[in-house]
Parts: sequence; C-alpha cells; structure tokens
Amino acid sequence: MHLKNIDSILVVGSIAIDTLETPNGNHKNILGGSATYFSVAASLMAPIRLVGVVGKDFPSSGWKMFKSRKINIDNVQILNGKTFRWGGRYNHDYSTRDTLFTDLGVFDSFSPIINDQDCSSSPLVFLGNIQPDLQLSVSSMIKSCDFVVADTMNLWIDLAREKLTEVFSIANIFLINHEEAFQYTGLDNVQDAAKKLHEAGPAVIIIKLGSKGSFLSFENNGYFIPAFPVKKVLDPTGAGDSFAGGFMACLAQPTKTDFLESAIMGTAMASFCVECVGTQALQKITINDLNKRMNIIKNKMDTAVLISS
Repeated sequence: MHLKNIDSILVVGSIAIDTLETPNGNHKNILGGSATYFSVAASLMAPIRLVGVVGKDFPSSGWKMFKSRKINIDNVQILNGKTFRWGGRYNHDYSTRDTLFTDLGVFDSFSPIINDQDCSSSPLVFLGNIQPDLQLSVSSMIKSCDFVVADTMNLWIDLAREKLTEVFSIANIFLINHEEAFQYTGLDNVQDAAKKLHEAGPAVIIIKLGSKGSFLSFENNGYFIPAFPVKKVLDPTGAGDSFAGGFMACLAQPTKTDFLESAIMGTAMASFCVECVGTQALQKITINDLNKRMNIIKNKMDTAVLISS
C-alpha cells in the first residue's frame, strides 16, 4: 500500500520515557507516551505529523525510530530540561496498574506550537489524553479538518471537567474507557453512558472495555467489538493509544468512511501492542498481519447483534 492520496494525521500528546514493573520482568528507559504509541501504530498506513515536546536527554534511538517510521517531527520542541518520565507497576494479571512516579519535566510547561503550514491543514487530528487546555489550544490552530478525535483520562475528569466538556463539544469522535465514561456521566451502563456522551457533542463515541473489547456508538446504533484473543500479554501500556492509531489510520484511507471497520482495525492494532514491551511489536507488524487479525475479529462478530439505541 502506498501513502499517495492518503490523508495525513496531526497528533498532539505526550512523548515519554517509561519505567515498567510487570509480572514478566522490569524494564527501564522504554520510549512511551500517548503520542508515541499513536504515531507508531498509525504510521503503518498513514503519514503522521507529530506535535510534542522532549528534553535534551531524549535518546537518539527515539529520533531514529521516528525517522524509520517516516513520522514528521518538525513540530516536536526540544527544550532544556528532562523528558517526561513515568513509572508504573502492573499486578499479577495486568488487571490493575499503580503509578510509581511521574516526572513531567519539560512537559509541565508544554505549549504546543505548529509551525508547519501543512500541519495546520491536516484533515485528521488526534488530541491525545493530555490536559484539556492543550487539546483546545491545538484545535484552535487547525484551519479546517474532517475529523477531530480526542481521548482523555480520569485525572482530567477530576481536575478539569469544565475544560474537558469543551473538548467534547469540538470533537467529532471521542475515545474513553468504561471507567472514565461512568465517572464522567454518573451512569454505570455502557450504552446509557454512550448516549449521555453523545449529548456533549461527539457524533461517534468509542468506549474501551479493556480485555473485553470496545463499544462503538454512532447514528443511534451500537456495536460491541470483541478483543482479539492474545495468547500472552507482556505490556498493556499504550494499548488505548494504539487502538486510536489503528482507528485513525483506517479513517485516513481514500475510501468511504467506515467507523466500524476503523474500530476493528484499532482493536487489531491494540492486540499487537500488548504482546511486546513498549512499541516493539507495533514497529514489526505488516498490513497483512493486521488484516489477518481484523478478519478473526470480524468472524467473532458474525454472531453479534446490532444494538439500537
């Protein structure tokens, strides 16, 4: 597949260096962050323009990886100070995660800048799960686009609910996990939560259900999409951002917009992410690998029933 006539994707989010403690071993200095996982995943099928910030300590291996994926880094700022660092510990079955430390470094004062004229005209924009203020700042720099896709996390629901509500109002598509959806809406049913989230603005809502898959809602219809049956999980970090990368990579293709197909691609992409530490698996997969898993997911959906809202 060639990238000719395929829409570019502008992504803003965190670029980080992670430390992980998992049942399968501990890992230090892993390239991470929401924008990193998203960009590596989506770059398999679409040109990526990355907006972010790193410190002077950002490793050369990180730049080399971005270059190998042909990810445009013209709008990644390099500031004096340290790159955002995060540490996490997973429990025995990866069902829960504790944050060990968060050192924001230069990300603490991050103010997105888009210098590239082409970037401000990207037809697809992904606002990773960073502060709602930053998400709104980037959206204000965009001249016009077909879709604004946004993600969030429970921290922003707690600390910046009003600004997050503004993000809902400018997003066409919103990604959120079930715990966050319940927290924001005050409801404890996925379908009811999706309806409430639609009222906030987005035409398309995707509620991520972890190992159980996801729920896609648009045009008064809902679809439960099963997860791919991964044999062994090694690192769930970045799975949600990888889902978003696969989802938007599908939207970027010069074909009819298909939200269900896009969600299936996102599900397949996320399944690769969790099989290796960091972005290792995402860097190795091919479009053929992705298609095989998408077909398996579709076959599992053959017996699924469309849920009318």
